Amino acid sequence: MANTFQITVPDIGNFDSVEVIEVIVKIGDTIKKEDSLITVESDKASMDIPSTHEGKVTKIDLKVGDKIKQGSNILVIELSEPSEKPQKAENKTEIKVEVKKEVPPQVPTETIAKKSNLTSTHETEVVVLGSGPGGYTAAFRAADLGKKVVLIERYSTLGGVCLNVGCIPSKALLHTAKVITDAEETAEHGVSFGDPKIDLEKIRHWKAHDVVDKLTQGLGAMAKQRQVTVIQGVGEFTSSHQIKVTKADGQIETIAFEHCIIAAGSQSTKFPGVKDDPRIMDSTDALELKDIPKRLLIVGGGIIGLEMGTVYDALGSRVSVVELSDGLMQGCDRDLVRPLQKRMEKRFEKIMLNTKVNTIEAKADGIHVNFEFEGKLDSQVYDRVLIAIGRRPNGKAIKADLAGVNVTEQGFITANKQMRTNVSHIFAIGDIVGQPMLAHKATHEGKVAAEVIAGLKVEFQAIAIPYVAYTDPEVAWAGMTETEAKLKNIEIEKASFPWAASGRALAMNRSEGTTKLIFDKETHRLIGAGISGINAGELIAETVLAIEMGADAHDLGLTIHPHPTLSETVCFAAEVKEGTITDLYLKKR
Repeated sequence: MANTFQITVPDIGNFDSVEVIEVIVKIGDTIKKEDSLITVESDKASMDIPSTHEGKVTKIDLKVGDKIKQGSNILVIELSEPSEKPQKAENKTEIKVEVKKEVPPQVPTETIAKKSNLTSTHETEVVVLGSGPGGYTAAFRAADLGKKVVLIERYSTLGGVCLNVGCIPSKALLHTAKVITDAEETAEHGVSFGDPKIDLEKIRHWKAHDVVDKLTQGLGAMAKQRQVTVIQGVGEFTSSHQIKVTKADGQIETIAFEHCIIAAGSQSTKFPGVKDDPRIMDSTDALELKDIPKRLLIVGGGIIGLEMGTVYDALGSRVSVVELSDGLMQGCDRDLVRPLQKRMEKRFEKIMLNTKVNTIEAKADGIHVNFEFEGKLDSQVYDRVLIAIGRRPNGKAIKADLAGVNVTEQGFITANKQMRTNVSHIFAIGDIVGQPMLAHKATHEGKVAAEVIAGLKVEFQAIAIPYVAYTDPEVAWAGMTETEAKLKNIEIEKASFPWAASGRALAMNRSEGTTKLIFDKETHRLIGAGISGINAGELIAETVLAIEMGADAHDLGLTIHPHPTLSETVCFAAEVKEGTITDLYLKKR
């Protein structure tokens, strides 16, 4: 009698089901162990599921389009070796993810045991401390290049601050805010929806489960697929080749490593002298959306504070912003910030520039704040206060100095273009290595660090890194700013196109925007760009590519853009520089 075996779906991570997009084998085929049987697709990746045994296919239990999960039947085979006993194990097998593998040059390294006398619960080739966008990218890239990887994360899910309590949940709330304000403003041209009915519990559930959980679970699945070991807890160095991880239940695990990538990020800066009170929030607290305060004060006029102000304003709070300097969003050219500030001045209760906050005191009737401006004093009472005065790196919190890594007084760690610290086998990426503190910078640095460890000859050589404020309107810029050029005495030529002349912007009733290009006066190449207006964060990418590729105004002006779109404002701005613009009338110089 033929010895048959039923092959089922192995562990595919935190997915209820995935879709079969290809059945690779057919009845009668002879297959070997590890031969691919089917291809499935999740939200994050497509994967081949391999065979656990050798034999001849006698029955196929699924077809293209079927939804399957762990334990689902794939096919039956007649085993080629009758003596082989079917395994009723957990069907643990390596799932092959469709990621291009690169075989790097092998770098001879001593074993961890030779380097130090360590007693550890784990030994690994690469440990990554922190699983934000930079950390998980570094871990996954190192695994794809054949390294044994351990990834340490303090949150219960991967993604770090960005996915769990930062970039992603804030963008979900900003989308909700945009829908509300769009509905309000549509009344001006004939369509009214009435006052919004806001269910905070439903908004919180959507943000947490439909957005954040979906992404973090996808990362967890990909970690399993790549056989990356994930350890949850707070990590800190104990030596140059060991990290201690304190878990939520107080248990301690230690990881001995050959190489380490520090991706421990940053945390919100606290306002000095302020006592803890749930009504005084940082950005994480603000994203929890516990209630809609009648009056909200935001201390700090940077990107994070203005984004959260946009959310709470749309939900119905009377929002005020106080900023110590003379303008919102320092680091960005004033002409790009102006459309946003004008809109906020109309919607917010108050914007206070050149104003110092002396004291913040929580009392029974609210949060009392004392201001100082132009030598005068003022006092106001708010229901909640959001402290958004910046972020500080976690270099000291992880005790990097115990590994011999140089850490500045502020907590930054210096790394070279290969992301290598002063300790040659320890690398650092992301917020902890300095400005700009942006997720998309960290991901590219993470890939560089992983590839250098694997023996590839690479460096981080970005010419332009884009900044985006996801406010309403959005503000985005990249490369050289006009302000920076003046400070450095760099001769430039700039060209701007006002969105008031854009058919698409007018049709959307959002003509307040502008697109500005900055060119090197000698080479005529694009060296900087800024866009203020809706979807600016999407539009800036073209200019970043143009800067990286060394494009000039001629290149941009001759690139045919679809009409009518907001993207063609980049082309129009280039035509302003070239003197070929027909969508504006400019006097001849």
